Amino acid sequence: MRFAERLSRLGTETAFEVLAKAKALEAQGRDIIHLQIGEPDFDTPRNIKDAAIKALNDGWTHYTASAGIYEIRKKYAEYISKFNKVDVAPEEVVITPGAKPVLFLGILALVDEGDEVIYPNPGYPIYHSVANFLGAKCVPMILREEDNFRLNVDELRKLVNPKTKLIIINTPQNPTGGILTRSDLEAVAELAHKYDCYVLSDEVYSRLVYEGEHAGILSIPGMKERAILLDGHSKTYAMTGWRLGYAVVNKELAVWMTRLMTNANSCTAAFTQIAGAEALHGDQSEVEKMVAEFKVRRDMFVKGLNSIPGITCTMPKGAFYVWPNFKSLGKSSKFLEEYFLNDAGVACLSGTAFGSEGEGYVRFSYANSQENIKKALDRVAAAVDKLRKTETVGVSGGS
Repeated sequence: MRFAERLSRLGTETAFEVLAKAKALEAQGRDIIHLQIGEPDFDTPRNIKDAAIKALNDGWTHYTASAGIYEIRKKYAEYISKFNKVDVAPEEVVITPGAKPVLFLGILALVDEGDEVIYPNPGYPIYHSVANFLGAKCVPMILREEDNFRLNVDELRKLVNPKTKLIIINTPQNPTGGILTRSDLEAVAELAHKYDCYVLSDEVYSRLVYEGEHAGILSIPGMKERAILLDGHSKTYAMTGWRLGYAVVNKELAVWMTRLMTNANSCTAAFTQIAGAEALHGDQSEVEKMVAEFKVRRDMFVKGLNSIPGITCTMPKGAFYVWPNFKSLGKSSKFLEEYFLNDAGVACLSGTAFGSEGEGYVRFSYANSQENIKKALDRVAAAVDKLRKTETVGVSGGS
């Protein structure tokens, strides 16, 4: 068959590929610890499920407006206004089936072929995938360990130019757990105004911040008119399978994203929208418990990784990933991904799954139990020790 040429420019998420490999090993009887995928190991809170069940029983099983049920958009706007300390109208909210459509539809609405899109590297791979698929020139914004994986403002200033149409930022960040400060966001806003470009701010981990408060793009004066806020329910409320997200954009862009929604998805499922409003406005105690548990796991994981000779790991400030530096082993990140899975029974992701600047790193998710994290640390430490001994034997020529 002959397919469209543009498909050759479409990337993917290797988390699902590693999951499939891990499942295949489990089918053979292997014990695998799953630290590869960004999915909370908690159940969706009861009040949210009850709201969805009631909505189904009340007949919310039909089409809605493409941008979402107006009364629900109103509730979303109230929450967003309070959380970001800025006035947001219902007409500036578009509810989508997951947060990914915000990324796809937002770039589709703004970027023409040949326009420049600045994206973080390392970063969530779908940023590059979508922009490249649509024919944009993708310009990497390098995030470095010595900067705690914040963007380097001086370097960003050299990247932005009159051809820049969109700057993509992510805070807290996947895969590093780094966060952007208010001063970082102010610098991005300054450049967006100067060069008349948009900012897509992925803040899907905004509630998973362990020290201090989340700084969001909408809190910067003048940015509501030229920002796309991407957020969703998957991470905060353990609702990955519900497929529920939302965009906050100016009213003019909301009209176009709504039309794209009509063309692509018709609308988001009615009962999930109602459950989403309950998630934002209902009891938050389960979220608070989850975040507290993630913090305990984070501290345990970072301490354990840093105790392995030659391995270093910075303390992530948000999300639920650790991003250890394995460069001292002299092995590629892809080798380590396969080695830890096949030799140690620990599923993780190669740093290069998140861009070229991820070489030498591996991403582990700590959305798993403390017991499994301890077990994974023991296995990784043993695998690293085995690798070092094997390399020593190979160099010395010993038996």
